[in-house]
Amino acid sequence: MRALVITGPGEAAAGDVAPPLAAPGEVVVDVQRVGICGTDLEFFAGSMAYLRSGHARFPMRIGHEWMGTVSQLGDGVDPGWSGRRVMGDTMLGCGRCRRCLRGHQHVCAARQEVGIRGDRPGALAEQLTVPASSLHLLPDQLDPALGALVEPGGNALRAVQGAALAPGHRVLIMGPGTIGLLCALFARASGAEVHLLGLAGPGLEFARSLGLAHVWTQETLPDLPVDAIIDAAPSAELPPWALSRVEPGGRVVLIGLAEEPSRIDTRDLVLGDLTVVGVLSASPALEETIAAYADGSVDPRPLIAATIGLDEVAGVLAGARPDGAGAGPKIHIDPQRG
Repeated sequence: MRALVITGPGEAAAGDVAPPLAAPGEVVVDVQRVGICGTDLEFFAGSMAYLRSGHARFPMRIGHEWMGTVSQLGDGVDPGWSGRRVMGDTMLGCGRCRRCLRGHQHVCAARQEVGIRGDRPGALAEQLTVPASSLHLLPDQLDPALGALVEPGGNALRAVQGAALAPGHRVLIMGPGTIGLLCALFARASGAEVHLLGLAGPGLEFARSLGLAHVWTQETLPDLPVDAIIDAAPSAELPPWALSRVEPGGRVVLIGLAEEPSRIDTRDLVLGDLTVVGVLSASPALEETIAAYADGSVDPRPLIAATIGLDEVAGVLAGARPDGAGAGPKIHIDPQRG
């Protein structure tokens, strides 16, 4: 089968690899749609932290935002999965440790991450092998684009849940990338008053096209009380700023990661009686995300700028924009296109 393989920093190409076989407890999925995210760009650049820690190594096959149809079953897998449209959890815990047994497999010390960690090949390929226990069924009304947006949507939904928003609350979301925009859509669906902060330019203009009325730069941000702040930006300076800006008794949710460590003043936490929440994974919110997409309360499809084939992926990882791409931040791949 064909797959996208990164052989080293700045080196990637689509080519032939051995087709996957389902081990006991696993399934083979015919992949229909995959999204590219910031982690994939870090692997291509060679800057992803897992490459330094030894949790990942070249050559590697990326892709963890995916959907497809189950085509093969390994021994012991429920036959009911055959032919079903699914997406899958990225985080694959060992299933035996204290964290896994408490339902926290996404922070298992021995976890694999599809297309990211532990030599588990990713979904930028015609087929993918994953444990059947990681699958989530997609209802018929979810098209392939929505199915491949469940994983990033789950991250955003967990961030919004961490902000503990209620109708009438005011939330400031920092960063108009895919996760920040998804946070804005989920926060709007909760009834909160949504404000989005970013750098002047196309990203903020696109946010306005989604019907987000309160879009600001740091220079134009009004001095309004903010009940919660969600940091979805890759900036080391923003977390301490958020702690000083949120209302006393409020919440700050951290989901963006910077290359450099942030330095926060714990006095801001104590004197502001603040709650700070970190979000690593979509795992606990995947089913709720599927439900929100299925009932139409959140529709993230406008974020997709283009859908391309495997042969175009290397160029996108290198920074090229597909011909005819829209203004959205997300690029999708249909591996069956070639």
